Amino acid sequence: MLPRDMISTGPLVLRPPVEGDADAIVKTCNDPVTAWFLPVLPSPYGPEDVRDYFAMAAAKWEAGGAEFAITENGRYAGSVGVRPPDHWGVAEIGYVVAPWARGRNVAAAAARAVTDWAFDHGIRRVELQAAVENVASVRVAYKSGFREEGRRREAKRLRDGRYVDMVAFARLKGDPVEAAEPYLPFFEGGRLSDGVVRLEPLTAEDAGDFHRMVTEPSVAAYFVGPPSTMEDDERRCRYTGYWWVSGQRIELAVRDAASGAFAGHVQLTQVAPALGQAMIGYSLVPEFRGKGVMTRAVNLLLEWAFANTALHRIVAGTEAGNTASQRVLERAGFRREGVHRELFPKAGGGRADDVAWARLRSS
Repeated sequence: MLPRDMISTGPLVLRPPVEGDADAIVKTCNDPVTAWFLPVLPSPYGPEDVRDYFAMAAAKWEAGGAEFAITENGRYAGSVGVRPPDHWGVAEIGYVVAPWARGRNVAAAAARAVTDWAFDHGIRRVELQAAVENVASVRVAYKSGFREEGRRREAKRLRDGRYVDMVAFARLKGDPVEAAEPYLPFFEGGRLSDGVVRLEPLTAEDAGDFHRMVTEPSVAAYFVGPPSTMEDDERRCRYTGYWWVSGQRIELAVRDAASGAFAGHVQLTQVAPALGQAMIGYSLVPEFRGKGVMTRAVNLLLEWAFANTALHRIVAGTEAGNTASQRVLERAGFRREGVHRELFPKAGGGRADDVAWARLRSS
């Protein structure tokens, strides 16, 4: 049984919800972002629903869990709850932040504080789940000291009826909590541009353009692995934010800066912090070729990476016959480093050599 405490952390106070929170809770639950990622909430959410919430909160406390209102300067800023622990001392937390309190570290501070409090009261392990597309929630998990433990495929359903993967996180009592900066920070302002090309994260809306590009014969000829389906490429676009915030890779749409038209794709992948190394890859739709678009995109991304991350070395691999890709790398300052013989498998059973390239921070 967890005590009905109040928890103070910085400017936040966590306390059991009260009737005076009702209007703010209704507004929070009717917010489109809240409604999207919490499809179990009634929509629209009204006074009867908030009364049900207060009854649920009281029942949760009676069952051995906890339900807190997060307040900032006395104003409701969100909620965080703890499910009753099981026989092994394992509990799960969940949270929601009011629209007017987002972007101020409210959820991360509350999640960390309530988890520390749970450990103080005998809970051994605290779990947290975030939808793979809910990048804000994934960031909260990392910032509040949770470690990723895997993904649960199509574990929950969103409001549009589509099933979504959930990222599973946990903290154990005694785990060190490090407030490390992300290895791959997000772009300031969400994009990079030199006035001619623009780089921004792939989204689900790009899936059709991306799929048409990678299945175009001149692109598919250099693709490694089985051909992707439209479903594969939509999933890839939906994972972009999660991959980025978890430090695994960056997947970007290359756009014409003036029109916003999809011109191609560039990525940083195979990120190895211990080596300070990542690999760049790219593809371009036919109508944007021969205009220097990809050279600009590659230079934009590399200049950002060397200025904003600890990466020291960016590598690339090109099939020996792909002279267009090699010219992009030469113009972007890469140097040829050698050949990996018969690395790439080809349709029909043959194999092709890989020409290896690299650009260093100092070059």
